[in-house]
Parts: sequence; structure tokens; C-alpha cells
Amino acid sequence: MSTTSKTTEPDKAPNAGEDQDLGAAGSQLSTAPAEEATGLPSLGVIGWARWFWRQLTSMRVALLLLLLLSLGAIPGSLIPQTGIDETKVADFRDRHGTLAPIYDKLGLFHVYSSVWFSAIYILLFVSLIGCIVPRTWQFVGQLRGRPPGAPRRLTRLPAYTTWRTGAEPEQVREAALAVLKKRRFRARTVGDAVAAEKGYLREAGNLAFHIALIVMLIAFAWGQLFKSEGNKLILEGDGFANTLTQYDDFKSGNLFSQDDLDAFSFNLKDFTGTYELTGPNRGTPRTYQAKVTYSVGAYGKEKTTTIKVNEPLKIGDSKVYLVSHGYAPVVTVRDAKGDVVMDHEAVSLLPLDSNVTSSGAIKVMDGYRNAKGEKEQLGFNAFFLPTYGGKGSTMLSQFPALLNPMLALSAYHGDLGVDSGIPQSVYQLDKANLKEFKGSDGKLFKKQLTVGQTMTLPDGAGSVTFNGIKEWAGFQVTRQPASGWALAGAVVAIFGLAGSLFIQRRRVWVRAVKGADGITVVEMAGLGRSESAKVPEELGDLAAILYDRAPGAPDADDSADSSDTPDPQVVPAEGAEKQ
Repeated sequence: MSTTSKTTEPDKAPNAGEDQDLGAAGSQLSTAPAEEATGLPSLGVIGWARWFWRQLTSMRVALLLLLLLSLGAIPGSLIPQTGIDETKVADFRDRHGTLAPIYDKLGLFHVYSSVWFSAIYILLFVSLIGCIVPRTWQFVGQLRGRPPGAPRRLTRLPAYTTWRTGAEPEQVREAALAVLKKRRFRARTVGDAVAAEKGYLREAGNLAFHIALIVMLIAFAWGQLFKSEGNKLILEGDGFANTLTQYDDFKSGNLFSQDDLDAFSFNLKDFTGTYELTGPNRGTPRTYQAKVTYSVGAYGKEKTTTIKVNEPLKIGDSKVYLVSHGYAPVVTVRDAKGDVVMDHEAVSLLPLDSNVTSSGAIKVMDGYRNAKGEKEQLGFNAFFLPTYGGKGSTMLSQFPALLNPMLALSAYHGDLGVDSGIPQSVYQLDKANLKEFKGSDGKLFKKQLTVGQTMTLPDGAGSVTFNGIKEWAGFQVTRQPASGWALAGAVVAIFGLAGSLFIQRRRVWVRAVKGADGITVVEMAGLGRSESAKVPEELGDLAAILYDRAPGAPDADDSADSSDTPDPQVVPAEGAEKQ
């Protein structure tokens, strides 16, 4: 029998080949792109471009951009935004004459459409794309590949066990192949060993997480660019058509157009609100809903539905939410001759507290003539209490329902300023060109009215009658495209992150060879992507199952029964060679 010897080069360590072999066994447990050599790239445009691209698509830069995006959103939450509330922005400018110009230059009044926020957003998007594409190709390549063969010395792996058996090596390898495949390992026989691998879903979860982030970024951007939101106050019996001119206020994204509005209309038939009468929750709504009839399109069939809090009416991409409720006193106004200039008109007032104490203005703009026959305009500051506590009580409602309604009016005459061309609120009086009606005491003329009572203006200037009360409901019509995609992306991101954190990539090798005494020696070893107690535990379970199929055999000089041979024990790397 001839023998061969293998020499080692003098400048290499004795175990250099084994180290390379072990490195090959653990290679590609991660699909993360291999780090390239450090140092500056070669000079030139292409070199710097490649270096910049590697930095941009690295994980640390992606995390840094994500942190910057989160920090950039903070001023958008703390500082009034022009796209959300122009009034608050104007008030901030008036109160902060020094800060406002600085905020303007930094784009802090429109953070989400500013250049710097968009730059961070786009760079993060590109970084994720540049990170995902190569990882995906590498992952696909690994799925198409096979588990690598076993290292020469399995004792050097983190988890290791061995035993001797009377079964033939081929039988042991067949049994190991069956056991590993049953445990959903990808397994194959390579030479005298079985190689198996498991945990590919870890990288699949990682890729799913990154792809879901991209989907969420696209969905949020799309939603911001094409969103719309409008509010409308509707009296019982009145209706609304979904056009821009019908809204009380409206805001939208930069790429929104009027053609994006869904074609529908609805009428408010009845609002129902009931409240707790007693106890610590007195005044808390029990029923809060609006019965409406609606139709889709110009010739759609009319349907009836009920809109409740958090139960909106959904039409196409639009949702109609019930967001508020209040009261509208019905009044009749007559001039000095007794002619009706406002006939049973409901005037909506805005609530000031949870008990619907309300305030507003009643404006008579046309048709009124005073005692001298001169044309004038009338204005009334109105204060309404659904439940008045009685004489001597505070001018605040005691309960949100109509238990004892009272309307308090103070009267003015002159020019309301509605013809000046300057927009003004329908809920406030511009008193610049108005004069007070004076009472007998020389003070502002005002009076408290219950339903059916009339306030007669001084000097025969006319009268105001409180005829009754209507209710109104406030609706918000929102259109948030791609919200479903954003939700789906968030769900996938959670599951993907969970998979990448809790699933471990690992490899197992089973070697079965004849020993010098003719007894089969079985070796099992496991290697994980990172140190974890799961690899030794799993290897122990697999070894126990395989041991049942290929039980231990006594040594040649041992007279004990093979049944007395103990089960194999998995040992750490330090003690592997002692076993």
C-alpha cells in the first residue's frame, strides 16, 4: 500500500488549510453584500461615484437617513403648517416677528414639501433600492445553490457530537438525510457526509422588511401629493354636492386636481344625539349619528344610510366622517314698518364647550329700513344655551341637549362690511362701521329670549322673533389615496422584521465513516450565523432522533451491551475534541 504525504509551506500556519475550510463552511450564511477593501477609491470621477454609491447604499447611511427623516418630521408637528391651518400660521407670524422670516427661509412652515425634507426622502428611497437589488440577486443565487460540503474537522464547529454505531455508513447517511428533510432542511449527500441548511426565511424576512419600507414611502408620498380634505356644516334638511365651491374650507396635496373628486351628493335628514343624564359621565354622548340619503354620480340611485362616529360613509376613495354637531336658532326679523326681511331663517352657531354653549352672528344684509326709511344693515351677536340654568346662573349651558333653550342677542345697525370685498367670517360681526342700539339705560341693547319670544328694537326700529331651533352636523370629506398600500406595507414590515430577528440561519453536517476497528463513527456538527443556544439544542434533538435509528455500539474491548451506551451529548467547541 502506498502512502502520500502533504507538505505545508514554511510561511503558513499549520492549520491554515483548516481555517480556510471552516471559513468556507460558514460562508454565505448572510446575503449581505461583502464589504470591500477599505480606503479611498482611486482618483477620478468613476472612482468617486462608486465610492459615493457604496456609502449611500450602506446600512449605516440608510439608518442615518431614517433618523434624519424622523427628526425632520418634528418641526412639522410643532410648527403650524400652511397646508393644514393658514390661520395659525398667520397668527404665528404676527406674534413672532423675528422667528417667522427665519422659519420661512428654512421652509419650516411647509416642512413636508420643503427641499431639504424631500432630499432626505428621495435619498432614503434610493438607498433602500440600492441595498435591496444586490441582496435580492444574492439571495436568489443562494436559493438556487446547494448546502456546502462538510469541513474536514467537524470538532472545530460551535456545536458538535459523535458516537459509534454498528450500522453501515451508507445507512447512517440515508437515515440522516431523511431526518433532516423531515425537519425541513435542504439536505444532500456530499462524499462521506450529509450537508443540510435551514433558515432562509431570515433573509426573506429582511428583504420583505426593506421592500415594505419602500412601499410605505411611496404610499405616504402618493397620499400627501394627491390627498384632499374638506369640511362642511349642514343643517337638517339641507344637502351637499362634492364640488370645491360647496366646502366651507378645503385643503389638498400639490398634485390634486378638481377632477380627482368623487362624484356624489348627500342630504342630512336627521341628526340624533342622546346623552347621559346622571352620574359622573353626565353629558357624555350615548347616541351620536346622522341619517343621510346619498347618491353616486349624476344619475345614481338614492340610498339611505347612517353615519356614526368612526363609521364613515365610503364612496369611491372618499370617506365622509361625522365630526361635529351644534344648533341653529330659527329667527324672523322685521323692519320698522313690520315687513319681514328675514323669514324663519336658521342661523348656525358654533359650540364653545362640551355642553354646546354656542355663539355666532345674525346678519340682515338686504331689505331692512329703519324708522326714518333709510336702508341699513342689522347685526346681532348671538349666544345660545341648549340648557339654561335659569336667572342668576352663569351664561353657560348646563347640558348638551335641548332641555331649556335660551337665545341671548345684542343688537347693532349700520354697515356690516360685507360689500367691501374683504372676506369675513359668517360667525363674527365686523363692528368697524356698526352702531349699537341703546337701551333705556343708555347701554348696549340686549335681551334673552326663549322659543316664541320677540325682542323689539328701540325707537321702533323693528323686531326679532325666536321661532325655534334646528340642529346641524359637521362633516369632513377626506380622500387619502394609497392608504391601503401603506397599511399593507406596515403589516409586511412588522412580519418581515420579526422573521429577520427570530429566524436563525444554520447549517448541519452528519459524517459517517468506518473506523480502524470496523465500527462506524458518526459525527454531527452545527454552525449558526451568530452565537445562539438554538444551534446546540437543535443539534441535540437531531442527534437523538438519528441515534435511535443508528444506536451506539460498544468498543471492541468493552463487554457491556450496546443498549448501555449513553445517548450522544452535544458539546461546545472547546470540548469537542475531548469527546
